[in-house]
Amino acid sequence: MEISFTGKRALVTGAGKGIGRATALALARCGAKVVAVTRTQADLSSLVQECASISPVCVDLADWGATEVALRDIGPIDLLVNNAACASLQPFLEVTPDQFNHSFDVNVKAVLHVSQLCVSGQIVARGMKARGSGGSIVNLSSQASQCALRDHAVYCATKGALDMLTKVMALELGPYQIRVNSVNPTVVMTEMGRLGWSEPEKAKTITSRIPLGRFAEVEDVVNSILFLLSDKSNMTNGVTLPVDGGFLAC
Repeated sequence: MEISFTGKRALVTGAGKGIGRATALALARCGAKVVAVTRTQADLSSLVQECASISPVCVDLADWGATEVALRDIGPIDLLVNNAACASLQPFLEVTPDQFNHSFDVNVKAVLHVSQLCVSGQIVARGMKARGSGGSIVNLSSQASQCALRDHAVYCATKGALDMLTKVMALELGPYQIRVNSVNPTVVMTEMGRLGWSEPEKAKTITSRIPLGRFAEVEDVVNSILFLLSDKSNMTNGVTLPVDGGFLAC
């Protein structure tokens, strides 16, 4: 099944590393004009070296005002991937207000804000809604939205909130032919994932609960994102799609 995004413009947040970077590169290979957003200039520079057609934007999405300025002149967007996220892990009784607020600012509030900008055209010229040509938004959630994990109280809460935000966005934006879905992976073997889960005994605590017996690779998640962005999923809206090898089925 071939997927082409020729003539489409895509914005990917958290595009400097891991899933976001791989998604930006895959969209470019499929013909899209890609705007890559991340807060680290070095990551953007290396991304543009790898694919010169990608337009870089360096901004901390937790900063509402800076985000509006940074995205003001990027032009119309057809496809949006809200991938930027943070994970600050601590036991429930040790969660601080700063940790809570920062996690929600990045994992939930920034998704709402960037999506508003791309859909309404308040900042982004000729937003999805105003152009009347529809669009597709994919939010990167997690299996942690539906399964409690020790030391993940705030992270699980942000992803649960993101899943419900996805459904409400799908409900309200559907009449404008803007589809909104989320992808909910298990542990993914990004560079950070390999560092965090390379110890066999630790990995087994999760893989033993996955019927397929392994973690996800970056490509597994990227392929699901591309499908949900494409017209191959034209009737898919408001879905939280597990990419977890069956973890949530158990």
